[in-house]
Amino acid sequence: MRMFCTLLCLLALAAPGFAADAKLKALIVDGQNNHGIWPKTTRMMKADLIKTDLFTVDVATTEPKSTEGFAPEFKNYDVVISNYNGQPWPKATQEAFVDYVKNGGGFVVIHAADNAFGNWDQYNRMIGLGGWGGRNEKSGPYIYYGKEGEVVRNTDPGSGGHHGAQHPFQVVVRDAEHPITKGMPKAWMHSQDELYDQLRGPGENMHILATAYAEPGKGGSGRHEPMLMTIQYGDGRVFHTPMGHADYSMECVGFITTLCRGAEWAATGAVTQPIPDDFPSADEESKRTAK
Repeated sequence: MRMFCTLLCLLALAAPGFAADAKLKALIVDGQNNHGIWPKTTRMMKADLIKTDLFTVDVATTEPKSTEGFAPEFKNYDVVISNYNGQPWPKATQEAFVDYVKNGGGFVVIHAADNAFGNWDQYNRMIGLGGWGGRNEKSGPYIYYGKEGEVVRNTDPGSGGHHGAQHPFQVVVRDAEHPITKGMPKAWMHSQDELYDQLRGPGENMHILATAYAEPGKGGSGRHEPMLMTIQYGDGRVFHTPMGHADYSMECVGFITTLCRGAEWAATGAVTQPIPDDFPSADEESKRTAK
């Protein structure tokens, strides 16, 4: 009997699709975005996730000018990554997504995805902070790091969302013990990108992992703005980065690493991927050219 059970286990391990079934299932959502490069950036993120050998990746794409009938089966995935900024999803899809994350699904917010759905209350609670989309003081406070290293929740009136001229900038790790950032240099150079500032939102159950200084000389706020964040939403884990404006931004090894580690953490609560040898230093960028 023992030999028979052992044989069954060996057959199961050798069966086609067994390894794929053991991987984390990721879904990238796209189809509308004010950043016209979105088809390429979706392909880049998909390729980077697959290269970890931890994920299988599907893509759900809306129609260019409509979301009618858009209804991904979120429950079939361990993590959903949003590269979407466009028209509202159908109400039933919104409700299904809220249920998915609230009941333990993972969610990753990339760059302009935090511009989306300004009037969707639960989405704003999921992402912690957002910009544009009609956001203002009613959406929640501006949240950033103060001069003494404290987290500031500024309730001043004003619109949410701004950035200066694109440029490379230094990311400063604020929590070196979190699974996503553990092992990273205290500071590292991110490649040319839009440095979002003046984001505002509920910021509930939100933890800032890293910031970047928005230089006034580049048109920035003069504050250390959140660049890597986690949010607990019900039983779900959310990883949010406002980095990733274009293909050249996503070629940064820092971006690639935080995307993949953030997606694994959102899906499982842990990170098994090491920090790569070509990770950027405090004063030098590191890029992997996309094909």
